Amino acid sequence: MLELKNISYEVEDDQESREILKNINLTIDDHFVAITGPNGGGKSTLAKIIAGIIKPTSGQIFLDGKDITNLNITERANVGISYAFQQPVHFKGLTVKDLVSLAAGRKMTVSEICEILSEVGLCAKEYIDREINNSLSGGELKRIEIAMITARGTKLSIFDEPEAGI
Repeated sequence: MLELKNISYEVEDDQESREILKNINLTIDDHFVAITGPNGGGKSTLAKIIAGIIKPTSGQIFLDGKDITNLNITERANVGISYAFQQPVHFKGLTVKDLVSLAAGRKMTVSEICEILSEVGLCAKEYIDREINNSLSGGELKRIEIAMITARGTKLSIFDEPEAGI
Protein backbone atom coordinates (compact mmCIF):
# COMPACT_ATOMS: atom_id res chain seq x y z
CA MET A 1 0.00 0.00 0.00
CA LEU A 2 1.21 3.50 -0.84
CA GLU A 3 0.16 6.44 1.28
CA LEU A 4 0.89 10.12 0.69
CA LYS A 5 0.29 12.54 3.56
CA ASN A 6 0.13 16.28 2.91
CA ILE A 7 2.57 16.18 -0.01
CA SER A 8 3.46 19.64 -1.30
CA TYR A 9 6.02 20.74 -3.83
CA GLU A 10 7.16 24.28 -4.61
CA VAL A 11 9.77 25.63 -7.00
CA GLU A 12 11.51 28.99 -7.19
CA ASP A 13 10.74 30.75 -10.47
CA ASP A 14 12.27 34.21 -11.07
CA GLN A 15 12.63 34.89 -7.33
CA GLU A 16 9.03 33.81 -6.84
CA SER A 17 7.78 30.59 -5.26
CA ARG A 18 5.33 28.56 -7.34
CA GLU A 19 3.17 25.85 -5.81
CA ILE A 20 3.08 22.77 -8.03
CA LEU A 21 1.41 20.40 -5.55
CA LYS A 22 -0.43 21.41 -2.39
CA ASN A 23 -1.29 19.04 0.48
CA ILE A 24 -1.90 15.91 -1.58
CA ASN A 25 -3.35 13.06 0.49
CA LEU A 26 -3.69 9.75 -1.31
CA THR A 27 -3.90 6.08 -0.42
CA ILE A 28 -3.36 3.47 -3.11
CA ASP A 29 -4.00 -0.14 -2.30
CA ASP A 30 -5.56 -1.23 -5.58
CA HIS A 31 -3.79 -3.27 -8.23
CA PHE A 32 -4.12 -0.58 -10.90
CA VAL A 33 -4.64 3.16 -10.52
CA ALA A 34 -4.57 5.84 -13.19
CA ILE A 35 -4.14 9.51 -12.36
CA THR A 36 -5.50 11.80 -15.02
CA GLY A 37 -5.70 15.53 -15.45
CA PRO A 38 -4.76 18.45 -17.66
CA ASN A 39 -1.28 19.16 -18.99
CA GLY A 40 0.67 21.01 -16.33
CA GLY A 41 -1.55 19.64 -13.57
CA GLY A 42 1.31 18.04 -11.59
CA LYS A 43 0.87 14.37 -12.56
CA SER A 44 4.49 13.84 -13.61
CA THR A 45 5.73 15.81 -10.60
CA LEU A 46 3.70 13.57 -8.29
CA ALA A 47 5.04 10.44 -10.02
CA LYS A 48 8.63 11.68 -9.67
CA ILE A 49 8.07 12.45 -5.97
CA ILE A 50 6.75 8.92 -5.36
CA ALA A 51 9.73 7.42 -7.21
CA GLY A 52 12.25 9.58 -5.32
CA ILE A 53 13.49 11.51 -8.36
CA ILE A 54 12.52 14.77 -6.69
CA LYS A 55 11.87 15.49 -3.02
CA PRO A 56 8.63 17.00 -1.79
CA THR A 57 8.79 20.38 -0.10
CA SER A 58 6.70 18.92 2.72
CA GLY A 59 4.72 15.83 3.62
CA GLN A 60 5.39 12.12 4.03
CA ILE A 61 5.34 9.03 1.81
CA PHE A 62 4.71 5.55 3.19
CA LEU A 63 5.11 2.22 1.40
CA ASP A 64 3.57 -0.71 3.27
CA GLY A 65 3.57 1.39 6.45
CA LYS A 66 7.27 2.32 6.22
CA ASP A 67 8.22 5.99 5.86
CA ILE A 68 10.19 6.28 2.62
CA THR A 69 10.08 10.09 2.36
CA ASN A 70 13.85 10.51 2.77
CA LEU A 71 14.90 7.55 0.63
CA ASN A 72 16.60 8.42 -2.67
CA ILE A 73 15.64 6.87 -6.00
CA THR A 74 18.06 3.94 -5.62
CA GLU A 75 16.85 3.14 -2.11
CA ARG A 76 13.24 3.30 -3.31
CA ALA A 77 14.07 0.93 -6.17
CA ASN A 78 15.55 -1.44 -3.60
CA VAL A 79 12.30 -1.42 -1.58
CA GLY A 80 10.29 -2.21 -4.69
CA ILE A 81 9.41 0.95 -6.64
CA SER A 82 10.04 1.20 -10.37
CA TYR A 83 9.55 4.20 -12.66
CA ALA A 84 9.06 4.47 -16.41
CA PHE A 85 9.75 7.89 -17.92
CA GLN A 86 7.57 9.68 -20.49
CA GLN A 87 10.42 9.29 -22.96
CA PRO A 88 12.28 5.98 -22.56
CA VAL A 89 16.00 6.17 -21.87
CA HIS A 90 18.26 4.94 -24.68
CA PHE A 91 20.99 2.42 -23.83
CA LYS A 92 23.13 2.27 -26.93
CA GLY A 93 25.28 -0.84 -27.21
CA LEU A 94 22.96 -3.12 -25.21
CA THR A 95 20.60 -5.62 -26.75
CA VAL A 96 16.98 -6.00 -25.69
CA LYS A 97 17.92 -9.35 -24.13
CA ASP A 98 20.69 -7.70 -22.06
CA LEU A 99 18.48 -4.85 -20.96
CA VAL A 100 15.58 -7.03 -19.81
CA SER A 101 17.99 -9.32 -17.92
CA LEU A 102 19.63 -6.30 -16.25
CA ALA A 103 16.23 -5.02 -15.20
CA ALA A 104 15.34 -8.41 -13.74
CA GLY A 105 18.59 -8.48 -11.78
CA ARG A 106 19.44 -11.95 -13.05
CA LYS A 107 20.32 -13.78 -16.23
CA MET A 108 17.03 -14.66 -17.87
CA THR A 109 16.45 -17.47 -20.32
CA VAL A 110 15.49 -16.63 -23.89
CA SER A 111 12.04 -18.15 -23.30
CA GLU A 112 11.47 -15.96 -20.20
CA ILE A 113 12.44 -12.84 -22.14
CA CYS A 114 10.29 -13.89 -25.10
CA GLU A 115 7.30 -14.33 -22.77
CA ILE A 116 7.74 -10.83 -21.33
CA LEU A 117 8.22 -9.25 -24.76
CA SER A 118 5.07 -10.93 -26.03
CA GLU A 119 3.15 -9.51 -23.05
CA VAL A 120 3.95 -6.00 -24.32
CA GLY A 121 3.07 -6.81 -27.92
CA LEU A 122 6.52 -7.41 -29.40
CA CYS A 123 7.51 -10.46 -31.43
CA ALA A 124 10.46 -11.75 -29.44
CA LYS A 125 12.29 -13.26 -32.40
CA GLU A 126 12.48 -9.82 -34.02
CA TYR A 127 13.65 -7.99 -30.91
CA ILE A 128 15.58 -10.17 -28.51
CA ASP A 129 19.00 -9.59 -30.12
CA ARG A 130 18.37 -6.06 -31.39
CA GLU A 131 20.53 -3.27 -30.08
CA ILE A 132 18.87 -0.41 -28.23
CA ASN A 133 19.61 2.37 -30.71
CA ASN A 134 18.01 4.81 -33.11
CA SER A 135 16.62 2.00 -35.28
CA LEU A 136 13.87 1.44 -32.70
CA SER A 137 10.78 3.64 -32.78
CA GLY A 138 9.53 5.50 -29.73
CA GLY A 139 6.71 2.98 -29.35
CA GLU A 140 9.11 0.04 -29.51
CA LEU A 141 11.34 1.65 -26.87
CA LYS A 142 8.31 2.28 -24.66
CA ARG A 143 7.21 -1.34 -24.93
CA ILE A 144 10.74 -2.53 -24.10
CA GLU A 145 10.76 -0.23 -21.07
CA ILE A 146 7.46 -1.72 -19.90
CA ALA A 147 8.95 -5.20 -20.42
CA MET A 148 11.90 -4.20 -18.23
CA ILE A 149 9.59 -3.15 -15.41
CA THR A 150 7.60 -6.36 -15.80
CA ALA A 151 10.84 -8.37 -15.58
CA ARG A 152 11.86 -6.47 -12.46
CA GLY A 153 8.69 -7.55 -10.65
CA THR A 154 8.42 -4.57 -8.30
CA LYS A 155 5.76 -3.87 -5.66
CA LEU A 156 4.87 -0.53 -7.20
CA SER A 157 5.38 0.39 -10.84
CA ILE A 158 4.90 4.00 -11.87
CA PHE A 159 4.34 4.74 -15.55
CA ASP A 160 4.50 8.37 -16.62
CA GLU A 161 2.50 8.62 -19.88
CA PRO A 162 2.68 4.87 -20.61
CA GLU A 163 0.88 5.23 -23.93
CA ALA A 164 3.27 7.88 -25.29
CA GLY A 165 4.59 6.81 -28.67
CA ILE A 166 2.59 3.59 -28.80
